[in-house]
Amino acid sequence: MNCLCCISPGRRRVLGALTALAGTFAAGRAASAIEPKNATTGATTSNVRSIDIHAHYYPESYCDLVGGEGKQFGGSFACDDRSFTFKTPAGGLGPLPMKFINVDERLRDMDASGVDVQALSLSVPMAYWGDRKFNAKLAREWNTAASRACQQHPTRFVVLATLPMLNATDAIDELDRASQLPGVRGVYMGTNINNLDLDDPRFSPIFARVEQLNLPVFLHPQQTVGGSRLGDFYLSNLLGNPFDTAIAGSHLILGGVLDRHPNLHVTLPHAGGALPILIGRMDAGWTVRPETRRLAQKPSSYLRRFSYDTVSHSIPVLDYLIQNVGVDRLVLGSDYCFDMGYEQPVRFLNGLDLSANQRSMIAGGNASKLLRI
Repeated sequence: MNCLCCISPGRRRVLGALTALAGTFAAGRAASAIEPKNATTGATTSNVRSIDIHAHYYPESYCDLVGGEGKQFGGSFACDDRSFTFKTPAGGLGPLPMKFINVDERLRDMDASGVDVQALSLSVPMAYWGDRKFNAKLAREWNTAASRACQQHPTRFVVLATLPMLNATDAIDELDRASQLPGVRGVYMGTNINNLDLDDPRFSPIFARVEQLNLPVFLHPQQTVGGSRLGDFYLSNLLGNPFDTAIAGSHLILGGVLDRHPNLHVTLPHAGGALPILIGRMDAGWTVRPETRRLAQKPSSYLRRFSYDTVSHSIPVLDYLIQNVGVDRLVLGSDYCFDMGYEQPVRFLNGLDLSANQRSMIAGGNASKLLRI
């Protein structure tokens, strides 16, 4: 079958230790023929498929695991016909609409919004809780279930695998397994792992293996900064999310992760959060502060090592990214289906002054290259 899921990724077996820091391999993946949606939703009518890279999914089997075996670690899950709620030691959400779980409802929303393909991802609280064994079980269950959804709808979904990041060996084992599952096209991570930043040395072998497999990394805020000061007015999301993204990006730059892994590509959510607009301040610090001078180049030179989704809620912010980073670094996102996301992610692009080619790049062309679909 000529589809996104069922064509095996042409990845080579990589020899060497888990900590090897070099060697990326081209992956040949054939594209599927998905008919583009049409104008009533604002979608592009070119041959480029619209690809939403920021779309969250909670498989029923994963939720059952949280509320079942997860109880011994403080997890809970409850649902009715309209909504569900879950709690974990790393945070909780709810009530959330069942369309997060129900794939048929998701497909109807995709059709109504002109989205051809969603890259499915786990959202907060990720899988970074419980003991080591349960952490690995959570990640394995989510990846398997998401791949199954992709197999059932191979022209509509791809998968961004989650990893049991509490232990590097477990994370690499699951990465090797999940990378062979139908539909897996990238890796999803939190902006921090239980308050450990991504330049922590214990994550280095994970990034090395991701780089070897030539898989893109997508980040999402979790356990964000601010504490009780952001407890009111939903500031934990409104401010906490974009600042946590900026902190994660800064650690990847200043902590040398991007230097050590020159072929690693990372996508930042929410249009990069606060990082792009504060990059001048980081450059100024690089010129005067010795803590930052481990870099051979100024921080702003790393901005094109990232891609940025369009969930900014601001046309001027996206204009700024286009002008200062490049239109080839923007990818469509919706944050499906949270209330802080876009119901019409493709239509939102209408507010930008774009050529037809630029619009097609953001709507799906850039993501298609990134995900190799």
